Amino acid sequence: MTSFAFDDALRRTITDHLGRFELRRRTETGGLKRAAVAVVVVEGDAPGEAAFLLTKRTPRLRAHGGQWALPGGRVDAGETIEQTALRELHEELGVLASTDDILGTLDDYPTRSGYLIAPVVVWSPGITVTPNPSEVAAAYRIACRELFRDGSPEIVAIEESDRPIIRLPLPVANVNAPTAAVLYQFREVALAGRNTRVDHFEQPVFAWR
Repeated sequence: MTSFAFDDALRRTITDHLGRFELRRRTETGGLKRAAVAVVVVEGDAPGEAAFLLTKRTPRLRAHGGQWALPGGRVDAGETIEQTALRELHEELGVLASTDDILGTLDDYPTRSGYLIAPVVVWSPGITVTPNPSEVAAAYRIACRELFRDGSPEIVAIEESDRPIIRLPLPVANVNAPTAAVLYQFREVALAGRNTRVDHFEQPVFAWR
């Protein structure tokens, strides 16, 4: 399994890969509400190893309760997607990052629940994660190498759609789209340097709300 050291070389590699990526950002949302999520690259539980932050939503949330997610939320009036990602990261996990910590962005991903998600990749060394209990039940540092597991991602056909769903087997759970789609594109583009698209991947039927 591929390993990634959390160091300046990895930061430069991710920045370079994202800088060369032909980003697809939709100018028209088609009625979808704009949202942003933060793909936060941090030091993992193993010293010197790169990881990303993954949260489990509190079951008390009316929408998305109990689901696996990246820090994020709806874009407020007057905000950029980058500002939204940083604000939500602070509100949900107590992590204070700046625009200087943003390495780049990934493609928009439309969700069945009515959102157009813009992923923002953030570099955050030396942080302390403090989950907001009103939104986050738990937060995990998942080693980036876990995105390169054999047999990952899992692509599964479903009767309800002509598009296959995407699922990522991770140490904490099998994670579905939209989170799985975003993390898979992060793997492909930011870490591996491949121009891979993910907006054709479907979400599981239980997420169609």
